[in-house]
Amino acid sequence: MDIIELKATDLAAMLCSRVCHDLINPIGAIGNGLEVLADPAQGEMAEGARDLIASAARQSRAKLEFARLAYGASSTAGTDIDTRECERVARILFEVEKADLEWNAPLILLPKHKAKLFMNMLLIAAGSVPRGGVVTASITGAAGEEKFEFTSKSDPEKRQKTLVPSGSAGLLSGMPEEGSVDARGIQPFYTGLLARMTDMDLDIGLENEMFFFTATPKAKPAAE
Repeated sequence: MDIIELKATDLAAMLCSRVCHDLINPIGAIGNGLEVLADPAQGEMAEGARDLIASAARQSRAKLEFARLAYGASSTAGTDIDTRECERVARILFEVEKADLEWNAPLILLPKHKAKLFMNMLLIAAGSVPRGGVVTASITGAAGEEKFEFTSKSDPEKRQKTLVPSGSAGLLSGMPEEGSVDARGIQPFYTGLLARMTDMDLDIGLENEMFFFTATPKAKPAAE
């Protein structure tokens, strides 16, 4: 099977659909809360409505901040991104995720596409512990040869197994089992595309009930 090549317009449309999917529920919750506050007959529910609006606003902000960095385009092609900005956005995201985040990345500048790859890998890692646990994000290696590594393990009290998000391996490789890509699978597909653009090899799986996800620089051909 050959790697799927998407038209730029199709890729953009699917990523936009993904962002809309992430935002529709919290935005809808804000609207519902405002309707309650506007109805005098539901005064006893006002406090709950305010809590709902505040929670939904936090979720919306977190998802928008993430989308801006992980999917958005900077003003210039060669822009580098500070890992402090990656950490700031990651911590905002994990305020609304069920998992906890351990951040082990040095303060460095990453090329734009590598930074996007790192953030998209983080989102997939968060999906491996959907009911809570700990996700560890690490960057090691010399400048230009950075290795990205994510591990996660579910909270044993939740009685939920750590998992590899469904279909992610095929989508990351650009060769999904279904033979096509839609908006539901565009995020891991885009992650794989970023890895190919930055000459990184991806490896994903489970080992001793621990999820792992790594991006390693491709081996350079030997000089003749």
